[in-house]
Amino acid sequence: MTDLPEFNTDEIVEAEVLEHDAAATEYSTSRRVALQALYELDSAHHNIGEVIDARLQDVHLNKKAARYMRRLVIGVTNHGDQLDALIRRYASEFPLEQLAVIDRNILRMAIYEYAAKVNISENVIIAEAIELAKLFGAESTPRFVNGVLAALVADDQEIVRQILSPENED
Repeated sequence: MTDLPEFNTDEIVEAEVLEHDAAATEYSTSRRVALQALYELDSAHHNIGEVIDARLQDVHLNKKAARYMRRLVIGVTNHGDQLDALIRRYASEFPLEQLAVIDRNILRMAIYEYAAKVNISENVIIAEAIELAKLFGAESTPRFVNGVLAALVADDQEIVRQILSPENED
């Protein structure tokens, strides 16, 4: 026989389910859903179209919010190398490969929003990224995300905004 422990399958195991406050805006909801999709894409390498469709089936977004979610996921995916280069530059003491998947994707998404010149202020982009970090990251994630994004925005080098080529925009 083996030395494996015996388990009583009659025992009921309860799991704690964390409930998050409702998102403040439709863009906030889009970011949450996009972050979930990016997390899956980064960790499981599933097909982007299938991941987007699955997330949109799980969470019912209006057309505008769904379009924004798609834009974020596709934009981050299409510009991953450029976004990662910026993360390496502004978080140089943390190897990209060692960052938590959630932290890496919060930064990618926020930098993409900043660089894509969406009609959202940099303060809102940073605040939204910090909120995602509070919801989904570790205890130190909000401070880390704030520091990286604040350094990037303060530097405001034109290269940040030039990472996106017009032909890749929808």
